[in-house]
Amino acid sequence: MANFGAGDVKRLRDQTGAGMMDAKRALVTSDGDFEIAARWLREQGLAAQEKRSGRQNAEGAVGLAVDDGVAAIVELRSETDFVAKSPEFTGLADDLAAAVAARGEEAVAELADRLDHLKVTLKENLEVGRVVRVAPAEGHVLDSYLHVQNGRGINAVVVELAGGDRRLAHDIAVHIAFARPRHLTRGEFPPDVVAARREELEALSRNEGKPEAALPKVIEGRMNGFFKEAPGGALLDQAFVKDEKQSVAQALGGATVVRFAQVEI
Repeated sequence: MANFGAGDVKRLRDQTGAGMMDAKRALVTSDGDFEIAARWLREQGLAAQEKRSGRQNAEGAVGLAVDDGVAAIVELRSETDFVAKSPEFTGLADDLAAAVAARGEEAVAELADRLDHLKVTLKENLEVGRVVRVAPAEGHVLDSYLHVQNGRGINAVVVELAGGDRRLAHDIAVHIAFARPRHLTRGEFPPDVVAARREELEALSRNEGKPEAALPKVIEGRMNGFFKEAPGGALLDQAFVKDEKQSVAQALGGATVVRFAQVEI
């Protein structure tokens, strides 16, 4: 008969999050070997997780970290906001971001065991989503913004500037968080998207009875509005959230946005 007591069962439950009967069965199966029992429970839990893998996981949290001037964003997905707000879940999102900032995107694999453990204990379809790492070029400026709601990050932005300072980079990051631009410039929009939108606006303008001679100017004006849209649009065309009388391009002055990244739940 396996040699273990109630204390061993409790310790195994605390480590794995398994139920009392499952923990006891694992210790019996492993003849009291704690490590084998823990591995058995993880394997059984992960087998159950496979059945959950097809379930929608549109909730989650976003971790943001900056390490030695390098920024990282990691999205950790869950099925419910209840799980997404739990300290274990948000802590893992933050630690994933810190690992990626310090050691690169491959560092996500270093925390695979913690993710597997949460899959077992929280009993949801959990997975790492988008992973972004920004290492700015020498002399460039980097800053970020994280919007937190109910104790979890839900909207993270990183901005790299050539010229300007961190305060400006932060202001641009805040703008991006709320204006959600699709691209940096209007020239980055796919040509088919632009063409389809132009056709829609032309049809709309004709249906409104706009004079034929005025159509090109009307359509161009509406296309300019399309590129300025928030959410959506091109970052440099959008009205700056801190001063809507000027565009982001004007607010930048002599600085240039090299790149930006946004990850939002």
